[in-house]
Amino acid sequence: MTLSLTGVSRDDAFSRSLDSLLDARFATRLFAQDATLWGDAAAAEAATRLGWTDFEANAAQVIEQTQKIAGQFAAEGVDTFLLCGMGGSSLAPLMIAPDLAVLDSTHPDAVRRALESDLSRTAVIVSSKSGGTVETVSQMHAFEAAFAGAGIDPNDRIVIVTDPGSTLATDAAETGKRIVFADPNVGGRFSVFTAFGIVPSMLAGADMAELVAAGAHSRDVLSADSSGNPALVLAAALASGVPQRFVAELQSDDSLPAEFGLWIEQLVAESTGKQGTGVFPIALPAGATASGAATATLVRLSAIQGAETPGIGIQGSLGEQLLLWQVATAAMGFLLGVDPFNQPDVEAAKIATRESLGEPPEPVAEEPSPAETHARLRSLVRRDGYVGLQAYVDPSDSAVAELLVTLRQALVGELGVPVALGYGPRYLHSTGQFHKGGPGCGAFLQIIQTGAREVAIPGEDSGFGALFGAQARGDASVLRARGRGVLSVETSDPAGFLRDFIASI
Repeated sequence: MTLSLTGVSRDDAFSRSLDSLLDARFATRLFAQDATLWGDAAAAEAATRLGWTDFEANAAQVIEQTQKIAGQFAAEGVDTFLLCGMGGSSLAPLMIAPDLAVLDSTHPDAVRRALESDLSRTAVIVSSKSGGTVETVSQMHAFEAAFAGAGIDPNDRIVIVTDPGSTLATDAAETGKRIVFADPNVGGRFSVFTAFGIVPSMLAGADMAELVAAGAHSRDVLSADSSGNPALVLAAALASGVPQRFVAELQSDDSLPAEFGLWIEQLVAESTGKQGTGVFPIALPAGATASGAATATLVRLSAIQGAETPGIGIQGSLGEQLLLWQVATAAMGFLLGVDPFNQPDVEAAKIATRESLGEPPEPVAEEPSPAETHARLRSLVRRDGYVGLQAYVDPSDSAVAELLVTLRQALVGELGVPVALGYGPRYLHSTGQFHKGGPGCGAFLQIIQTGAREVAIPGEDSGFGALFGAQARGDASVLRARGRGVLSVETSDPAGFLRDFIASI
């Protein structure tokens, strides 16, 4: 299959952006791993983040190692795999491998459900680039205790995916856990073709060799300094609209995984959403309509060639589009003048979480009714802005999930602005960077489920429920410090609150 791009409005702003990329020889310099593309301040970090442009050799080694691990597990009767990871470590496998269970929540009910599953045939992949991701490390300790309680040696059932030299790597060496090293010269959100994408997906049955080959097949066209390079065209089309048109509303058809849009969200939002600028992708739920707002561009994603679509249409296989979006994201960083490889405001939220964990939660002064919350949210929304729904709920509660989608669409219809929906704490490692570092025009509604029975974190004084609440409070505090409007609603009955909220619109 060959990548194609249609529906791009080639106005003067687009032409200037595309010419800028061509004049800088951006594509050839990117694939030559020229770290100076994003300026002197970004050069040191970029020098250790461009390994994703030359991924086949490393991917082949990881695929071979993972095949051996899969064979060992098969011989032991282990045929169920669960991934503990956040951000790029979880969203890529979630997209690629539909049979993979993914735990990227600290909600006590989600954690308990995973711990109480049938561990006799289960292996757990613990995936963290830094080796210190608080959610992932906490989940690993919980599974260590659960395996031991079931009479299973946890070191035989936990696979570590991390960078060399990380704390997780040290732990694996000391305990004898299986370990697969990722390429340290690739950042987490650009890591789909590295161990972070390959190991969990392959163990769950995905054909990663085919996906890697498809990505490699697209390199020739994506590395060319040509006006026909679809990644450069996409970057120019999206970046040239900023700041007036900064949202990209993503619609995928059934030919691509439903989670593809979530992967694009974290890649683009976390890479470009800083210094008061950025491009904000919003993955639209199946069947949802776009906002039609002047701030938004519709982007239609498909693996089927030749489809006529409104907005920008991108056609190509999943593997081809994965590399296309990575190149386009790096190019958008160049056009917007930001370092696409750092995430300063994600770190700020982590610090606020740790501070919040050390203090008792402030009592809720009032619990506004859904109608009052609706009125207050409306007062915060700007015509040139967007709404961010931050759902701190059990992500597996299908009734709540359906109500959130309904609420999202109702707000789009009423307010006429793009509305993003993210589950906490997942979005903290994804669109959370854009919320805090991008344009200051967002209004945020946190819906925080309370009352869940606590699950202990082995070795810690506080449990997952305390961490869950601290993550919501910490993010809200950073958003408010950055001048964003935030409403936080705590409720033990999120379904009931959402029904009443929807009825008030």
